[in-house]
Amino acid sequence: MPQAASAEVAAAVADAHRREWAFVLAATVRVAGDLDTAEEAVQDAYASALSTWGPRGIPRNPGAWLTVTARRRALDNRRRAATAQRALPKLLDPAEATDYEPDPGPEGIPDDRLRLIFTCCHPALGLDARVALTLRLLCGLSTADVARAFLIPEATMAARITRAKKKITAAHIPYRVPAASELHGRIDGVLSVVYLVYTTGHTAPSGAGLMRRDLAERGLELARMLRVLLPQDRDVAGLLSLILLTDARRSARLDEHRELVLMEHQDRAKWDRTAIEEGVALLREALGARPPGRFAVMAAIAAVHDESASWSDTDWREILGLYDVLMETWPSPVVQLNRAIALGFAVGPAEGLAELDALGAEPQLARYPYLAAARADFLTRLGRVREARVAFEEALILTDNETERRYLRSRLNQLAG
Repeated sequence: MPQAASAEVAAAVADAHRREWAFVLAATVRVAGDLDTAEEAVQDAYASALSTWGPRGIPRNPGAWLTVTARRRALDNRRRAATAQRALPKLLDPAEATDYEPDPGPEGIPDDRLRLIFTCCHPALGLDARVALTLRLLCGLSTADVARAFLIPEATMAARITRAKKKITAAHIPYRVPAASELHGRIDGVLSVVYLVYTTGHTAPSGAGLMRRDLAERGLELARMLRVLLPQDRDVAGLLSLILLTDARRSARLDEHRELVLMEHQDRAKWDRTAIEEGVALLREALGARPPGRFAVMAAIAAVHDESASWSDTDWREILGLYDVLMETWPSPVVQLNRAIALGFAVGPAEGLAELDALGAEPQLARYPYLAAARADFLTRLGRVREARVAFEEALILTDNETERRYLRSRLNQLAG
């Protein structure tokens, strides 16, 4: 195969991996009956594509080709292991495990992918396991990539993923979409996992870079997938709106030296107006729910920022009111912290500082660097330099992201000057 053709095939397979992995795996599980067998069959299908598409040409519908190939491989494996498999617990009831179909058709896509999403995000699994399985099975990340996202050794992550899969089988967690009566309670857990994937990439908990763009992009892709699969769900619309309105500012978060730029000083001309328009349109839909969900309220806060011409034009009283609504919908110390910051800009830094000081006894915020950083900022605005230095030093101790650490050091140096 000529080198140019080989490169074209490799690019097509890589694109199909990014776009089609979740669908191919979800459809294959229904033939394989368990996650491990399905994963192996799908990996074989992608490997086969690399060697087959060159001589035969790239298929018009790569996703369908991969699905047919993976399902055929899974079915062959299942038939060969029929005797042994009868003694093992299955992910699917026998009546639900479908035989091979030449073309699964577009009508099968939403249901199968939703089955996989709700299986990965089942509440019987721990949150770390849910996130790891979502990245591994829905996003198609390698175990090594998932381990890097969690900043743990690959062997540790491999064991964690294996335990999660075994728990799915041993606990008979069903491979299905929850009944309508369960759906509302279960979808929030799914949305929480997707949002955690995004926020972990938006500001990396540790490491040299401010962001992990690979994770942020995966979170956005998952939110878009859910939007396709559940187009009438206003909580899904709220999550996608929030991610778009937040991600729209990413190009302005670092300066030309890769140093952190807070929103107050960002060049708003760098913000992605197309993403903002899409996010605002989704927000209008999400706010149609009564009461609005937590992601819709957070998206409304992001929209106030994104639609403000400048920092000084920001309507902080509206943001403060939205945080009051969010406290009713989703009360938490972190929401209280953000409300205190909004109060400081809406009313005055002294009032905001008083609210922040009252949060100092919250156990959940004991090692939360943004509480100390917010206190330091308000103390600086009030001219209480010595106290501000102590607060910045505390934030520096608690922060593991090197880009944020450099920013905090720069603020300390300014105060020293």
